[in-house]
Amino acid sequence: MSQTDKTRTTVDIYGRSYTIVGTERAHHVRMVSSLVDQKMREIHDANKSLDTTKLAVLTAVNTMNDYLKLKDEYAELLGSIKQKED
Repeated sequence: MSQTDKTRTTVDIYGRSYTIVGTERAHHVRMVSSLVDQKMREIHDANKSLDTTKLAVLTAVNTMNDYLKLKDEYAELLGSIKQKED
């Protein structure tokens, strides 16, 4: 992948500005960043004493937990579909 295939998108997450460089469209990067910001604020509302580093780690842990649950649900649905097709 060449440097010209990448886009730079500046986003705001939890009051800080970040420039994300990658191949995803700017709209997608902004949507993902908005969800991260929303999750960080949600966790902060429940745990106001957390510093930013702990808040970021808890956000990552929560997000990966949600991802793994969805991945398992997806695999179960695919299995169900396959059984019905057989």
